[in-house]
Amino acid sequence: MVTMEEQGRLCKQASYQLAQLPTEKKNEALQCMASLLWEKRESILEANKKDVEAARLSGRSESFIDRLSLDEQRLAAICEGVRQVASLPDPCGHILEEWDRGELHLVKRSVPFGVIGIIYEARPNVSVDAASLCLKSGNVCFLRGSSETMASNQMLCKWMRAALRQCNIDENCIALLQESGHAAVDAFMKMRTYLDLLIPRGSARLIKHCVENASVPIIETGSGNCILYVDRQVDEQEVIPIILNAKCQRVSVCNAAESLLIHRDRLDLLPSILAALKANGVVIHGDETICLFDPEVIPATEEDYAKEYLDYAISVKCVDTLEEAILHINTHHTMHSDAILSSDPVAVETFLNQVDAAVVYANASTRFSDGFEFGFGAEIGISTQKLHARGPMGLRELTTYKYQVYGKGSIRK
Repeated sequence: MVTMEEQGRLCKQASYQLAQLPTEKKNEALQCMASLLWEKRESILEANKKDVEAARLSGRSESFIDRLSLDEQRLAAICEGVRQVASLPDPCGHILEEWDRGELHLVKRSVPFGVIGIIYEARPNVSVDAASLCLKSGNVCFLRGSSETMASNQMLCKWMRAALRQCNIDENCIALLQESGHAAVDAFMKMRTYLDLLIPRGSARLIKHCVENASVPIIETGSGNCILYVDRQVDEQEVIPIILNAKCQRVSVCNAAESLLIHRDRLDLLPSILAALKANGVVIHGDETICLFDPEVIPATEEDYAKEYLDYAISVKCVDTLEEAILHINTHHTMHSDAILSSDPVAVETFLNQVDAAVVYANASTRFSDGFEFGFGAEIGISTQKLHARGPMGLRELTTYKYQVYGKGSIRK
């Protein structure tokens, strides 16, 4: 087995070649990757089946199984995402600014980071999303998935690397860490010699561990305690469809709603909201006011309002004012995605301006916080921090810049 150190060295060497590849060559490789992944779908789905079976035997939850599982429909969507990335403009090599300073001509140009390490958990689609975005943006992608997805990730990486070879591109532009165990993860996030950037994706615990222990520069991607607020003025016909979509369309993802606030003046809507949630299998944790409406509501704790359930569960709280809702959100959310349902334009603008989240919505489901939905083709993660990127991270967010300075035998006096 190739050591982590050797893998890192090979990735670093590959990064210099990849940074110089023309757009046409990168697009060729992406199209080849999409075609080969689909052609080899049986082997990929068989490997994924092994991961799913092992997860079930170990007692993993159904929401975990959902994140882990691939089928032909999901694999087709993954391949389409790769093709979309190929169709997008190349973010590298653009002149961002240029100016003259005396006899010097200065150019600020977009360039890749180099080698990007990705640490992620039980979502094998991340392997392909990350690899395709890194490739198009000129970055080597060094992947470290969880042990539960090892068979899936190995097969996906096998065919992605085969696609690179078919296009005469160094296969080490995509790498999967071979060493397992927590010690390997901790060593990986300290590989400053080889990694230029680290992006963790997964649970709050994983991200917190990376933030506290990584020595490689890191971009936090979000655990998602996404919160919906039903304002006093609202289109009643929109409320339940948006709530159900945000909570139930796919409960195991970071942009699913985990908490609901409702203005006291619109408690008339609450019985229908609770009934709709319960009909979709959602367990409700509510404050004292909410509990009065339904004996099956579980009394909420302060921890419930900050919890990312990733399951059929939600916390519900009554608020007296828009200002109280905004304060509650800014106190309990994870700065991922929050939404207001309101027909009052002043309330909408106040919410959008004052809620401190990467993405804020008016009269729309938080489920739109996604690179594909934003037109990025795919995403490498949703950043909940403010540097260097925020929100769904597509190609542009995977570049940095450098200054190129042209002189005329110039010396500083």
